[in-house]
Amino acid sequence: MRRTMGGGRAAALVGIGILASRVLGLVRQGTFSHYFGAGAVADAFNAAMRIPNFLQNLFGEGVLSASFIPVYAGLIGRDEREAADRVAGAVGVLLALTTAVLTLAGIVATPLLVRSVAVGFDAPTRELTIQLVRIVFPGIGLLVGSAWCLGILNSHRRFLLSYLSPVAWNLVIIGALVAWGGRAAEARLATIVAWAAVAGSALQLLVQVPTVRRVAPLLRASLGRGDPNVRQVLRSFAPVLVGRGVVQISSYIDSSLASLVAKGAVTVFTNAQSLSLLPGSLFGMAVTAAELPAMASLHGASDEVARQLCARLARSLRRIAFFVVPSAAAFLALGDVLAGAVFGYGRFTRTDVLWVWATLAGSSIGLLASTQGRLYASTFYALKDTRTPLRFALVRIALTLILGYLAARHVPRLLGIDPRWGTVGLTASAGIVGWIEYALLRGALAARIGAVGVPARTMTRFWLAAAVAAGVGWGTKLLLGSMIRGPAALVTAAVTCGVFGATYLAITAALGEGEAAELLARVRARVGARARR
Repeated sequence: MRRTMGGGRAAALVGIGILASRVLGLVRQGTFSHYFGAGAVADAFNAAMRIPNFLQNLFGEGVLSASFIPVYAGLIGRDEREAADRVAGAVGVLLALTTAVLTLAGIVATPLLVRSVAVGFDAPTRELTIQLVRIVFPGIGLLVGSAWCLGILNSHRRFLLSYLSPVAWNLVIIGALVAWGGRAAEARLATIVAWAAVAGSALQLLVQVPTVRRVAPLLRASLGRGDPNVRQVLRSFAPVLVGRGVVQISSYIDSSLASLVAKGAVTVFTNAQSLSLLPGSLFGMAVTAAELPAMASLHGASDEVARQLCARLARSLRRIAFFVVPSAAAFLALGDVLAGAVFGYGRFTRTDVLWVWATLAGSSIGLLASTQGRLYASTFYALKDTRTPLRFALVRIALTLILGYLAARHVPRLLGIDPRWGTVGLTASAGIVGWIEYALLRGALAARIGAVGVPARTMTRFWLAAAVAAGVGWGTKLLLGSMIRGPAALVTAAVTCGVFGATYLAITAALGEGEAAELLARVRARVGARARR
């Protein structure tokens, strides 16, 4: 009998991998900010990375998770290993061919692509962006290959390695920044770091290949002609490409709009986004990545499958809310110390830190909606329904473009404030649109399998505990003073966030919330285990 893994443990493994890679990603961003600050070269590099990352996310992890994993995991669940590996081999070849064509086309069309993501750049900044994009474009195929490995490993419940592999990518870039930072001119350093990103992409793929070969020994290269399972993956691919990639598309639009706001806005927006994605990735993505293969493997009568989906979905939504609600509150109350601890070094000034905080506070509006909405969409994918999330994703893209433009370009002028605060309008409007998509997904899924959500009483308790914890954290921050740059910011962030987290956990435990009790039990068990050693 095949060994299975509980959703909580699987999510914990995904969370560990994501935490390590995201924390190191923040270190990478902080190191980058130290050497580049929030100037034109930093904007050029961050805009350049948007284009290949956008395509990698579209054709990589997100789309593969929703189109490939349901089919592949379903075959494994029925113990059809040979058919499963045949599908994986065909999908791998088709992805390699597709990304090769896209890479060549992208290198040729780079000037056009840069105009779409950097519409507000002056000529020298735009030329540097074009040069950097052409360097990093070949890394797309390597990162898509890495995402293909992730799909295979997740279906075999090998979660840790697949989500730890980006650590390799981050380490290579950090190494390049430390080795050449301060010695090379900014434009030259940006070029070196771009080449390091390509090298890191290759390493991220290579660390996963041996394990993929072990869990899928029957992999063979083919085009999968005539295979109905491959056709199922391909039929799902196009609608999922838009549906699952909506976050990347929205982010791409926001980045393009940020280039119109002010010099440094792209960098500030990117830094704020790297912080805001941490809880969404650590809790929302971890739970979703663990649940999708399990939900896709369910079989039996439709009523029984619906019942099991509702049960798994309800537990996972609670788990996400327990962690994401306080994250949103922390961004609002403690965003300055968080931004200062990560980015407040070297050329990144105190004003830049406060700019990131304001932008981060705007993103807190839609944090819960985007993380829970991803899980609702994954439930549709597990049901082999890719069209419903697609329709709602198209709505989100349209609203993101309209509201984002108005919020970034016109709202600051109407309010009579500095145009650079348009980045706050970008993240806040994206949050509002996220709630609209969330409501559409939840309503449609309720019509399909029944209403599933977190009870209002539970959500009220979570928000109450988070509000009190935010107040305590704010008071702690005031007592420590205005240390939001340099090494002192690390101390401030550690103390205030520690007090904030302890307060939230204590209140939710006192209110009898199961997630708090479970977390405390795990902490006690680990402390006890260490004491016995």
